[in-house]
Amino acid sequence: MTAQMQTKLTQLLSIKYPIIQAPMFLVSNVAMVTEAMKAGIAGCIPALNYRTLDELKTAIHQLKKNKVEGGSFGFNLIVNKSNLKYKEQLRVLCEEGCDFIITSLGSPEETINQAHKVGIKVFCDVTDLHFAKKVEQLGADAAIAVNNEAGGHRGNLSPEDLIKLLRSNLKIPVISAGGVGCKADIDKMLSYGADGVSVGSPFIASKEANVTDDYKQACVDYGADDIVMTERISGTPCTVINTPYVQKIGTKQTWIEHLLNKNKKLKKWVKMVRFGIGMRATEKAAKEVTYKTVWVAGPSIEYTKAILPVKDIVANLVS
Repeated sequence: MTAQMQTKLTQLLSIKYPIIQAPMFLVSNVAMVTEAMKAGIAGCIPALNYRTLDELKTAIHQLKKNKVEGGSFGFNLIVNKSNLKYKEQLRVLCEEGCDFIITSLGSPEETINQAHKVGIKVFCDVTDLHFAKKVEQLGADAAIAVNNEAGGHRGNLSPEDLIKLLRSNLKIPVISAGGVGCKADIDKMLSYGADGVSVGSPFIASKEANVTDDYKQACVDYGADDIVMTERISGTPCTVINTPYVQKIGTKQTWIEHLLNKNKKLKKWVKMVRFGIGMRATEKAAKEVTYKTVWVAGPSIEYTKAILPVKDIVANLVS
């Protein structure tokens, strides 16, 4: 394993390597993040992975107990109206404590204000300069630059274009999300001006991931050319593995969804309903194999050649 790589991200989180194990819906868990911390990186879990606030509290307590020097842990919050649990999840995170919060899909203002009161850092997902400037003005500690090679909900700009755009216009650190599957990719993102990287898809095929072996094996068997965009999960374009089932159902919204999304009064409610349906479908795919399986992943699975422990995946990323 290579020597410690010093960047603004390693300084912010007191970690050995400038890597965040990205929060992945239904994939990320305490075991994965614990091993990530032991390997010298940060790990993050979506708060929505926990059905109840008590389960979220238990996870925080376990991670606090498991924390080691050179590692760090945080949680991801969906901060728009589609997440009805948002305010209570934020309250629990602030009361129980964690190292950082990553915000997605909405204004992070309340999260930044509340988290900073208790010393929690806040990183915000952004896909363009306009929103990046907004979160900087609100006091974000870093911008997560979600590019067009990210898994799940991705941005529109290439890693190079987005990193350079944000780096030249922001004072806060820029963490690149998407397109990292090996050390050469990390070196490339840092050379563009990123202060660190957020890596998700390579960790799906980890021993510690609590998803089906078939999902993990799909990340081994398929590659970058097998990733397609679909509007059928959450209403927002999302990257998935192009399995026979995905090919069968297609990747575009149905005509009725398209029609409802054009109605300004109904659009918000349609999005909420579609988000709920999509999350349940994703959960079913992650936890059990059916003929209707849709697996979320990004093109960085190109480098996934076997199902490995998290520590070995980190080792492959830094050496």
